[in-house]
Amino acid sequence: MEAEDALETDVPQRLDRLPWSRWHWRMVLALGVTWVLDGLEVTIVGALGAALTRPSTLGLSESEVGLSATAYLVGTVLGALVFARLTDRGGRRRWFLVTLGVYLLATLCTAFAWDLRSFLAFRLLTGAGIGGEYAAINSAIDELIPARWRGQTDLGVNGSWWLGTLAGALLSIPLLDPALVPEALGWRLCFGLGALLGLAILLVRRAVPESPRWLVMRGRVAEAERIVAAIEAEVARESGLRELPPVRGVLRLRPTPRAGLRVVARELLHTYPDRTALGLALMVSQSFLYNAVFFTYALVLSRFYGVAPERIGLFLVPFALGNLAGPLVLGRLFDTVGRRAMIAATYGGSSVLLALTGYLFWQGHLDATTQTLLWSAVFFLASAGASSAYLTVSEIFPLEIRATAIACFFVVAQGAGALAPFVFGLLIETSAKSVFYGDLVGAVMMALGAAAALRFGVDAERRPLEEIAAPLASRREP
Repeated sequence: MEAEDALETDVPQRLDRLPWSRWHWRMVLALGVTWVLDGLEVTIVGALGAALTRPSTLGLSESEVGLSATAYLVGTVLGALVFARLTDRGGRRRWFLVTLGVYLLATLCTAFAWDLRSFLAFRLLTGAGIGGEYAAINSAIDELIPARWRGQTDLGVNGSWWLGTLAGALLSIPLLDPALVPEALGWRLCFGLGALLGLAILLVRRAVPESPRWLVMRGRVAEAERIVAAIEAEVARESGLRELPPVRGVLRLRPTPRAGLRVVARELLHTYPDRTALGLALMVSQSFLYNAVFFTYALVLSRFYGVAPERIGLFLVPFALGNLAGPLVLGRLFDTVGRRAMIAATYGGSSVLLALTGYLFWQGHLDATTQTLLWSAVFFLASAGASSAYLTVSEIFPLEIRATAIACFFVVAQGAGALAPFVFGLLIETSAKSVFYGDLVGAVMMALGAAAALRFGVDAERRPLEEIAAPLASRREP
């Protein structure tokens, strides 16, 4: 069949009507591990913050520790820009294998960094791998998961970032204890073990198929049909079903040439301007909040509460559990109560709690334990909200530009948040009052995110992707 011929296909409907099965769990595990790896990376550097300032390690200053976090974030921006375009043009599968490989090699190199410059360079490359992963992975997950499960699945996957955080926190406890591991070696082992995890996941991910939805939009219908038929057979066998639920409806389309940047700009700024405003508000606010607080978490505990570097991991554990619990506990509500109400509630609630926590910190009413408990409460809500931001930008734009759209929002958000760790590092060096003012800025930004959800929110719960945003190939205009 020629790419320009009109066609009808029921591939999206066949995928959406499938019951949940072990096959879906395997896809979530193989693809969702991106967030686990990112959480592991961020936590290791956060826990290492105080240790890296010691002469026996790299001897960095507190602001240089914050600068290394900024280098990582800049890397994610560059990786997202490059790999998102490649993902929309060349398919999901090829590039989520490449980006994981980039992460693996860069993380291994970080374990052998010898000074500030080499550390910053390897952190930037590690971030590039993770940034590329975000666009490819979120596109693939949305396109493989049935519509009625998409919200809670995406929130669970995005929330798995905190599994990596928990692993990083637990890993840092023995490796940063000088009584168990020499101080000059422990931080290097943290990065080396992260690379080993990446290698294991690379082997698992090879079994993930190309997105049938992407193949259809490229006119490769026969290939998409073969993949869907294999998925259906596996799901039926695992579910013990003789027949799968009936397929309802078809998608009529005319495969089009690859969408260029002009098409991307037209869709974001002209066709869906309200959705673009929504995506920007949600992504920028959560990025600033997380980057500001989490990358400087260890510095606050050590400077204001005297927590030793080897004990930082103990305080990260309850914080990580609170963040992990948020998307898991609240995720189902995003598919039942709805996107708009739940996004506004999680953003607004975390805004209020963050302002209160910052005030109590400034007034000296907290200790290391109560500070951690309050942070855990703030991010129980903020974690669900942040996860829903990635869900939102991945489902409200046409398939042909999905990865690029995700990258655009990710880049703007990370650009806004990239300086947050460095700025908060300087605030920590100044005074508790300065930290409170920083918390107020974060609280205001989250409140703006809640307002944007109420004003521009899209009721995408339980709806097929092609209904939320019609593919470019299904439109009548050329």
